[in-house]
Amino acid sequence: MVVDGAVGAGGEPESSDSLRTFGAVVQALREHAGLSREEFGERVRFSKHTVASVELGRRMPDPTFVERAEEVLGETGALRKAATHLARQPGLAAWFRQWARLETTAITLYTYECRMIPGLLQTEAYARTLFTNQLPLLDDEQIEAQWVARAERQRLLRERPNTAFAFILEEGLFLRRTGGVEVTRGLIDHVLGFAELRNVELQVMPQVQETHAGLDGPMRLLETPENTWFAYCEGQRGGLLIPDLKEISVLQRRYARMRAQALNFENSVGLLQRMRGEL
Repeated sequence: MVVDGAVGAGGEPESSDSLRTFGAVVQALREHAGLSREEFGERVRFSKHTVASVELGRRMPDPTFVERAEEVLGETGALRKAATHLARQPGLAAWFRQWARLETTAITLYTYECRMIPGLLQTEAYARTLFTNQLPLLDDEQIEAQWVARAERQRLLRERPNTAFAFILEEGLFLRRTGGVEVTRGLIDHVLGFAELRNVELQVMPQVQETHAGLDGPMRLLETPENTWFAYCEGQRGGLLIPDLKEISVLQRRYARMRAQALNFENSVGLLQRMRGEL
């Protein structure tokens, strides 16, 4: 099973040297223009934290970031040319990278998951349990690359307070106790912590549910700053990015129905707190 965009035996973890080089060029041009990270961030309409992540080579720059940076830093064309040679984020499967890039600037991100806790909400202990049990087996370097990539993606929840994140999670994901009782305790605490953020909406789909609009499997829906929607579905050996508006409309209707079928926010939090107390 694919572990939320992770690289399996057939994946391609790539060097981040090009990311660091690109970031150094951005930083040099910014400093030459006499701009602080915060001032530059305001002009390109990205947070200073995102600017820092790009400059330090920790984040793949979004195409919108590249274009706005070019405009602010003199339209030399250097950043556009350099961006075409960037290596992708380490630890992310090739077919997942386009979605991961869209995530970095999304204004809305909806997730329904029935197989595992979504990567954005996983603890390190939970994620490493998934990685170490993945087949074909991964070596230590691959596991480490996957966790680094996942930890980087998780920064989105705190660094993008204006993005609306919504998660519908099956109750069974917590009842399974992946990794054992201690891992599950930590996982529930972690998820409840994210649920306290104003931009995060959490719902739990009860284990006993007579009608369920999501039986065809997990899904994700995303809205860009230009108000364009994309969908993403993942299976055993790969994932599918869906740009077709008719298909997206079907998934949006299913997600809306699941929102009505799942427990509301208060009851979802209450259920998780009770489950935590019973462990």
